[in-house]
Amino acid sequence: MKKPLLALMALALTATMSIAKESAKETQEDIAKHRTIAAAHEAAAKCLESCKDEADCNKQLQAACKGIAIGKFCGMKHAH
Repeated sequence: MKKPLLALMALALTATMSIAKESAKETQEDIAKHRTIAAAHEAAAKCLESCKDEADCNKQLQAACKGIAIGKFCGMKHAH
């Protein structure tokens, strides 16, 4: 009786550790994406500060966020 119970406990522990490692990896990937998005928004703000056309700055923002954020405005949109 002890051997099957130990085997089950070992399996549960292995599964838990695998999930924790995957979760930590996904968290690190999310952090990297947020930093990329933040850098793209900072670049867009600097673009606008330099008095460039808003449409050009938005194109730059879209290019920087391609494949990372959702939506036309890199995951963010606010009212003007």
